[in-house]
Formats: sequence, structure tokens, C-alpha cells
Amino acid sequence: KPSDRAIAKELNHLDQYCQEFIKLSPFVLLATTDRKGRIDVSPRGGGPGFVHCVDDHTLYLPDQRGNNRLDSLTNIVQGSNVGLLFMVPGFIECVRVAGSAQIFQETEFLALTEDKQKQPTSIIQVTVKEAFFQCGKALIRSRLWDPETRIDRNVMPGLGRILKEQT
Repeated sequence: KPSDRAIAKELNHLDQYCQEFIKLSPFVLLATTDRKGRIDVSPRGGGPGFVHCVDDHTLYLPDQRGNNRLDSLTNIVQGSNVGLLFMVPGFIECVRVAGSAQIFQETEFLALTEDKQKQPTSIIQVTVKEAFFQCGKALIRSRLWDPETRIDRNVMPGLGRILKEQT
């Protein structure tokens, strides 16, 4: 059974601390599901604050051009439930958000992105249903931010070579 504190920390909105953390975050994982219940988790990144907190119930996540698989966007069209996990380099805590999403391509939405260098192809609007801070136990155990644990990139071939061999 979850502790009382673990249950009590769940909010139905983004408070000032969640919003500040999201403004500091250059990285978020976006989880979606398709009609058959298959799960997709997609990394998204940009400058700190690339995900815009419109208010305490609304986030705008810019969708930049990528590999054009469009798994997340397709899943959002099929069923709107999403989960987000925001991370900030050096912080052991994360912020978890769950809600529903819609996709917009209208100019007024695209103009709201904070990254003026590269305009997104669409905006994923997330309506927040729950939000909370996740303790840092997993990041402490993984030592993810510890420079001493960095793996030499040469232990594996580059992605280009991997994809060439896989395809």
C-alpha cells in the first residue's frame, strides 16, 4: 500500500514548483498508447522551458520534425491519454504528469513555442489531470548524472552503423 505521503503529493494541477521544474527542464519522456494498448515512449528535448506552461492545467509541448514515424502523434489521435516525465540535469527528482492531449497546427499555437530558432510542426496540448514530484531513488541508484559513471561511447558502434546493419 502506498504511504499517505505518496498519495497526498498527487496534485490535479501544476503548482508553482511543478511549473518551475518544467521551465528548467530540457528533456521529457512522452508516453502514449495506441488502440491495442501498445505503449510508446518518445524522448523530447529542447532548451530549458521548451515545454510551455500555459496555466496550472495546460502544457504546450512543441513537436519538432524528426524521423516521421509519428507514433506519438498517431497514438494521441487514436486515444488522448499521455504521460510525461520531466528531467533536469543534476536534479535527482523528476516531475510526472498525466493527462489528455490534442494536436494543433494553427499558427497561433506554433508561435507560442519558446524556441524561436526552429518552429515546430505542431503543438501537443496536454490537459493536466495529475502531477507530482517523483523521488530521486532511481536516479541515485543509477548514478545517471555522475560523470564518473559515463560510458565510453566507443564501446558500441554509432547509430548510423547500427541502422545500416539492422536494415
